[in-house]
Amino acid sequence: MKKLERTLSLPGAIAVSIGGMLSGIFVLPGLAVGITGSSVWLAFLVAALCILPAVLSKSELGTAMPKSGGTYVYIERAFGPLFGTIAGIGLWLSLLLKSAFSLVGLSAYLYVVVNIDEAYTKSIALLALLLILLLNVFGLKKVEKTQLFIVSVSIISLIVIIILGFNSFDTKLTEPVFSDGTNGFIAGVAFLYISYAGVTKIAAIAGEIKNPAKNLPLTMIISLFLITTIYCMVALALVGNVEASILATDIKPIHTLFQTIGGETFGLIAGVVGVLTLMSMANSGVLASSRFPFAMSKDGLLPSYLAGINSKFMTPVAAILTTSTLIALAIIFLDVVKIAKLASAFKVLMFIFNELTVIVLRETNAQWYKPTFKSPLYPFVQIFGILSGIVLLAFLGIMPVVSVIGVVILGFLIFLVYGSKSDRSGVASSYGVMSFFFKDASKIREYAEDTEDTEDTEDAITTDAEVVVPLLGEEESPEMLVEMASALNNKNSVQAFDITEVPNQTDSSVFMEDSPASTSLKRRIKRLSDSKNLLVGFDAVVTYELSQTINRLSSQESCKWLVMGWGARPNSGIFISNPIGWLLANIKSNLALYKDNGVRYIGKVVLALRPGRKDKNFIGIADNVCKHFGAKLTLLHVVSKTSRTTETIKHRSEEKLKQAKVNATVEVVKSDKPVDTISEISASYDLLILGTPEKDNWIKVLFGGGKDKFTERAACSVLRITLKD
Repeated sequence: MKKLERTLSLPGAIAVSIGGMLSGIFVLPGLAVGITGSSVWLAFLVAALCILPAVLSKSELGTAMPKSGGTYVYIERAFGPLFGTIAGIGLWLSLLLKSAFSLVGLSAYLYVVVNIDEAYTKSIALLALLLILLLNVFGLKKVEKTQLFIVSVSIISLIVIIILGFNSFDTKLTEPVFSDGTNGFIAGVAFLYISYAGVTKIAAIAGEIKNPAKNLPLTMIISLFLITTIYCMVALALVGNVEASILATDIKPIHTLFQTIGGETFGLIAGVVGVLTLMSMANSGVLASSRFPFAMSKDGLLPSYLAGINSKFMTPVAAILTTSTLIALAIIFLDVVKIAKLASAFKVLMFIFNELTVIVLRETNAQWYKPTFKSPLYPFVQIFGILSGIVLLAFLGIMPVVSVIGVVILGFLIFLVYGSKSDRSGVASSYGVMSFFFKDASKIREYAEDTEDTEDTEDAITTDAEVVVPLLGEEESPEMLVEMASALNNKNSVQAFDITEVPNQTDSSVFMEDSPASTSLKRRIKRLSDSKNLLVGFDAVVTYELSQTINRLSSQESCKWLVMGWGARPNSGIFISNPIGWLLANIKSNLALYKDNGVRYIGKVVLALRPGRKDKNFIGIADNVCKHFGAKLTLLHVVSKTSRTTETIKHRSEEKLKQAKVNATVEVVKSDKPVDTISEISASYDLLILGTPEKDNWIKVLFGGGKDKFTERAACSVLRITLKD
């Protein structure tokens, strides 16, 4: 299968990103003055702050999934093909409609350069579209060079006018600062938000960027900083040189500013720069928007011909031609202003979905989700992005509602035709109370290393072992985890599985690739088994549904224990849960979570319990562990300072310990701060064993359960045990 060539350098990527935004300053600031007054520069700044969460989130998502398709890919991986189809279609239409808007908008600046009849405006736009089409078909290198030139000319021109504008700045022209109070200012921010929509557009062509792990976040962050600075400075220059009454209805404000400062010659220069910049915007839009149908077609959500790559030019020609055709139709038949509002409204909504996608992938702790860049201040940045996006959508008026409904319906219909038979599912489909919104996979798809038939592996990964140990690649010491699993069940049979989860959309060819890491792990587990005379088997499994696979393995009739390493917060969330949280509520076997704090010699074990009906069971388990390692056992009870049953608890526990095969003692401690107390006591031991309930209440879900705090703050290794009734 042919792959897209990575040809975009960091400067080229920045040029593409800025090229998708510069058009905003050439058209919008004058109209924004009519909404908010001379505070337009501040509105630009606030709009940039509102879009910053989307930049950080898409930077994270892009480094985890550097594939062409951008937001479509992210949402499809998180929420499944239905939502992916809706997102892909919406973003595709949004970007191509913005390109159409830019091409038709050339007329305002073209009138300054050449005297042409208004009747030819659309014809000129179509000719410009043809030029852009050829640039994109012939190869990204040519597009990059053109983009660099146009962006360079535009930025230099704007810097010059900023300098000249500040030299002739008149503070009297800046009144009023806020023409319509707070509501007007927020409306202005919402209006100008559209100007920054192109900053994350570069993620749609992440598959073509050199070193995307580094260059993708740098591109978006640098582009946002540069364009925000330019926007604010130009806006200040505008309100300090041109009367607000003139700007309020001006759709070519840069020409007006140039002409005011330097006369007709400067005005002509502004016209040329405006034409080039709007061409740049349209070019960037075609480049980015054409990658949405390309990515969707590869996933079976659009006709297959859209996924074709030309063998000569190495570009997705069919996707580019289809996108350009739709742009041409928009130019010919649709109203420009309405197109712009329709496109921008859904763009804002997609940014909200970006924030939600980061939250879903972080909270579910998807094994394959490993971004090289992580958004700082998570989840507060994402929450701010969601809330600010909702506010801005509200201030855009009725159009966002209409656009969202229309695109959702269209996306749903396309999904019914092309995507309804898909057996892929998003991460969110596997976890949480909202899973009924999503399409689950029809079956769990797996590949076992030693199986010749990759289509049916049910028998390949079945096991008659009493203990199942999933190894997910994040364990401090897999050997120690396996040995702990063996100790739990008195050296009875243990089956270790090296499980790799891949996105549901991953090409099946990944199954056939040998893993050196898995080969090494197999060798080490065998050495452990031989040296300590343990009954340990080993298999490697690749799966699309990590939790489902683990659940099936642990639900087999012979399985008594599921033993896993502590890799993340195990609590289930209210709407989203991670794999461990999901397993806690669904598995049929006992569950043990082992937090490895680096202890390699276990000579002293403390079992912390609240007195209850399962005490004897927990003591028996701790006894097995101590017997395996030759350790001493201490049974610890932490009771309230006001408790009057200390001696009774101690006496009952001593009676239960008489059945232990190892040296065991009882300790009862009075304390109203059990977490602090157990943390201090754990410093004197090598292993802390905790007996925990099967489920958490909603308060513990929100604020963290005590067992999590015990585990996290323990000075020694921790074994967290949940026994099924």
